[in-house]
Amino acid sequence: MTRSLKDARVLITPTSYAKFDPSLRTRIEETVGYVLYNTHGRPLTAYELRQLIPDIDGYIAGLDEIDKSVIEAAEHLKVISRYGVGVDNIDLTVAGEKGITVTNTPGANSASVAELAVAMMISLARSIPKANEATKSGEWPRLSGITLENKVIGLLGFGSIAKHLARRLQGFNCQILAYDPAPDIEHATDLDVELRSQGEVIQQADFLSLHLPLTPETQGLVDGAFLAQLKPGAFFINTARGELVKEMALVDALERGHIAGAALDVFPKQPPAADNPLFSFPQVIVTPHMGAHTDGAMNSMGWTAMRDCLAVLRGEEPEYRVL
Repeated sequence: MTRSLKDARVLITPTSYAKFDPSLRTRIEETVGYVLYNTHGRPLTAYELRQLIPDIDGYIAGLDEIDKSVIEAAEHLKVISRYGVGVDNIDLTVAGEKGITVTNTPGANSASVAELAVAMMISLARSIPKANEATKSGEWPRLSGITLENKVIGLLGFGSIAKHLARRLQGFNCQILAYDPAPDIEHATDLDVELRSQGEVIQQADFLSLHLPLTPETQGLVDGAFLAQLKPGAFFINTARGELVKEMALVDALERGHIAGAALDVFPKQPPAADNPLFSFPQVIVTPHMGAHTDGAMNSMGWTAMRDCLAVLRGEEPEYRVL
């Protein structure tokens, strides 16, 4: 039986949903019949979702494990509205077979992730974490750093986040190279970005920032052969997807001193184990997948995900349909 919008049941699992704008909760609770929130403080497993999903009509999803078993257990589900961009955690094939609409929120977190990437570059270049820890410990080290000025910044992927990053780097007087399998020549020209082959970007970058989506072709892309192409002393930044990187290859490049440092906001397994070998390197900066965790990004993702979820439940076309 199809429920009306006022009787619909909605599941919301991103723990940051409505963190900065409580009116999001008010709006959706006034619009639908029942709203169920994730209270675990983390993405939900497939097992947990299977217990919740059978009576749900609309699902605003985070990084939960939305596999075949979850979608098959969804008896009333009409829409999965992804709070974020990536949909690699959703079994799109089965969703399509069941006629479930899938949406996402492209561009909502682009500025915030780009700002974190800039912060990571500067922190690596000036050893800010090391300087902070030493000074607080009573030391007064004379640390030497490097400038971004006159350096080559390489962007692998030239989508929305990379474009925001290029715009923010313009004031640093650096050379920006980018590779994308579907290059946007117009935006590259406007942002003074030189489009090059993937190999050229890797080989010439002083700072290489990863902005590719996770696909079967890009999974494990950053392996030993990839890292060997980086110039000695280069820095590596990943704010995209942890699964793009083979961590032990990165460990090896750091141990050999081939690269000067790395900054990572994402990991293949999240959260990573406390004994992750990357944590032992002082020249590695790690953060807990917080690129999109700003007031602006979360509000934008929240409103966009809610609007598209409600649109589908009304029988209307969503703005950002993936499937």
